[in-house]
Amino acid sequence: MKKKMLGGILVIALAATILFVKEKGSDASNANGSSFINLFKDQNDNDEKVAGSKDGVESSLIHPEGMTLETRIAVPDGYTRTSEEEGSLGTFIRNYEMKEDGAKVILYDGTKKGNQNAHAAVFALPIEARDLQQCADSVIRMYAEYFLSTGQYDRIAFHFTNGFLAEYTKWRDGYRIMVEGNDTYWSKTKEYDDSYECFQSYMRMVFTYAGTLSMQSETTEIELSQVQIGDVFLYGGSPGHVVMVVDVCEDASGKKAFLLAQGFMPAQEFHVLKNPQHKNDPWYYEEEVTYPFITPQYTFEEGSLKRLEY
Repeated sequence: MKKKMLGGILVIALAATILFVKEKGSDASNANGSSFINLFKDQNDNDEKVAGSKDGVESSLIHPEGMTLETRIAVPDGYTRTSEEEGSLGTFIRNYEMKEDGAKVILYDGTKKGNQNAHAAVFALPIEARDLQQCADSVIRMYAEYFLSTGQYDRIAFHFTNGFLAEYTKWRDGYRIMVEGNDTYWSKTKEYDDSYECFQSYMRMVFTYAGTLSMQSETTEIELSQVQIGDVFLYGGSPGHVVMVVDVCEDASGKKAFLLAQGFMPAQEFHVLKNPQHKNDPWYYEEEVTYPFITPQYTFEEGSLKRLEY
């Protein structure tokens, strides 16, 4: 995805310098072989262009009347959702409000995303009216909204690409982040403010200076058998991309299946992805995952499954 800088100036830097860009995606392959793809074209005959359903899976996995992730998307036959503690991130996401069934993915400016065939459902997650909240930002937003709702304010802290740690508690206390060239520092310029509007202004600053490159430094690689809600498939780069595991279920043998969600570019609503292998089933099955790992708009290489350390 792309990182848009203040004043429109793009500066790409690593290590000690800030990356003043929004990661800009393309349809070309990335350096590590990961690539943006477009398996679901905006065509009425899309269903005929996608692989058939998993055996025994019907379109009834999608319950139009459901208004949360858990009530909207049922688990496949023989699977049960993993146990999640009350107050956990998993419970938060499963119970998060969804837009009505069949809703379009809307861009930051209120227009419709061009490709409306890559998603199975759309989260009612707030999005800023600026081209900022893209792929990594949407994942960050979900985590931040969870920490905010559960009073875990100290955990609302995300690194910029240059390593600077942007802490919400300092922002709430009236400090603001100053950026002068490659120097980043706090300055006390406001009064204490714990309003949601203040939280939103903090998020906009994070979206401007954080991305998949900084997110990469906040993760550890995990095995597919360990996958849980909140994990990500991540390629940190410019361009780069990330998709988030938003639900997990398992069968009697312990084999897992999971749902993925993404933001994208231009900045757009966070949405549950379809599975290119199954016409009516958005779940990704552990035994079917191979690398390169194909999702509707991006392909990930082996080693891209990560656990965030927020």
